[in-house]
Amino acid sequence: MPGGNQLRQFTSVDAQFIAAEDGCVHGHVVGLAIYDARGGLSTADVRDVVASRIHLIPPFQRRMVSVPFGLDLPYWVTDPDFDLEAHIVEHQLPARADDHALAKVVARIMATPLDLSRPPWAIHVIHGLPEGRVALATAIHHAASDGIGMAEMFAILHDPSPEPRDLGTELVPYGDGERVPSSLEMLVRGMAGIPRQPLRFVRSFPRALPHLDQVVTLRAMPGVPSVARLGRRAGRILGDGELLDEPTVLAPRTRTTGKISGERTVAFTSTPLSEIKAIKNHFGVTVNDVVMAVIAGALRSWFGDHDDLPDQPLAAMVPISVRDPEQTGAFGNKIAMMIPAVYTDDPDPVSRLRRTHETMRAAKDRHRAVPATLLQDANHFIPPVLLARAARASALVASSPRRGAAANVLISNIPGAREAQYLGGARLVSHYPLSAIFHGLGLNVTVVSYGDQVDWGVAGDPAQIDDAWGLSERIREAQAELFAAVSQEIVPAGAA
Repeated sequence: MPGGNQLRQFTSVDAQFIAAEDGCVHGHVVGLAIYDARGGLSTADVRDVVASRIHLIPPFQRRMVSVPFGLDLPYWVTDPDFDLEAHIVEHQLPARADDHALAKVVARIMATPLDLSRPPWAIHVIHGLPEGRVALATAIHHAASDGIGMAEMFAILHDPSPEPRDLGTELVPYGDGERVPSSLEMLVRGMAGIPRQPLRFVRSFPRALPHLDQVVTLRAMPGVPSVARLGRRAGRILGDGELLDEPTVLAPRTRTTGKISGERTVAFTSTPLSEIKAIKNHFGVTVNDVVMAVIAGALRSWFGDHDDLPDQPLAAMVPISVRDPEQTGAFGNKIAMMIPAVYTDDPDPVSRLRRTHETMRAAKDRHRAVPATLLQDANHFIPPVLLARAARASALVASSPRRGAAANVLISNIPGAREAQYLGGARLVSHYPLSAIFHGLGLNVTVVSYGDQVDWGVAGDPAQIDDAWGLSERIREAQAELFAAVSQEIVPAGAA
């Protein structure tokens, strides 16, 4: 945009998604949107929508600029050579293609790293689905935004009616007036930033130390639970009554806690939101409690089928947003993590739900005692020049079978639009979120509510999740099982 180059430095959390990439871990996520396009939705239509609104989505025009030798965290800069055509990719499915064929295409998209020499995103327009449907698989690097920010981007591209909103247009050529700094300029900038790194560490240390065992990338590291416990005891001595001296309970090892490959498998399904609300209202819990309990039931069945069900509960890594209301449009990553138990050890669906409710309530109480900047603070313990090496070391520990796991599954629940959404006049039918996996965390289940349904996306390593569609079916069965329990517990009118 005019007015010169505006560099914006990565946060340490943003940079972690880059540092984790090693040819097997890929830092991007995919949103799979399916449209009723019987009125038409061509690749050119999609391109026109993006072109008319890209000025409202800064991450779509920014590329990464590294600091030589990794002396400091990278920066975002508006790409002066931005070419929209290179980011819109067309696919044609074979005749009589179904959702399984679509999933194979999306799995390849998830397994293909994004090009970090240009803005790290792409929209894949996939034609050939039956009943006039068209799919858009939008891949964007997690370094650019968290799930809430991505939902904001998705909302910008969509309209509440077939008639497009007038959001203004970008009249200035992409990248006009911008210049990518030279390596020498970035080296100078990086050297100037070195003195700030110890200051970040000093500020972060007292906040992060008592909670290090709540950082998924660190909690399985030898010695970290003991250090965190000592930090909590010291905090209580110094008068911080909010610090609870709880033992760090690691997760059991399962097929999802090993080292992953670079390949991906995906599956998706939808369930009625009305059932989840009925379960919520009947048992006096939250929608998120129901989602977690449904996933617990699905994993219990699926792991049991694969002879890999531990006797003790699993653990989930659950990202939660710590954005302030005024941070709308800020993009980047504003997240914290909860690590609640997943009660796959309990055969009773109602008991699983009640235990999940208590655990999630305790996890939220614990989260309130944890700094919102915990992930940022913990990453400040690691100099930027060592970030990639630390990520590799963390991956080795996380995937090692010799000690407990940090978690068994990543679970995200992202609120979506309640009203029908349209892109280029085509109505959105479903929106399946398919997120990243990591060494030691080879399964991701992400949920988005849309209208009167809940859309579930399952992503994993095919060597670990050899039946992703089977797991998606278990999700449907687990929700139906809980919904049936509602009917069973309702006493008929007039009964004694």
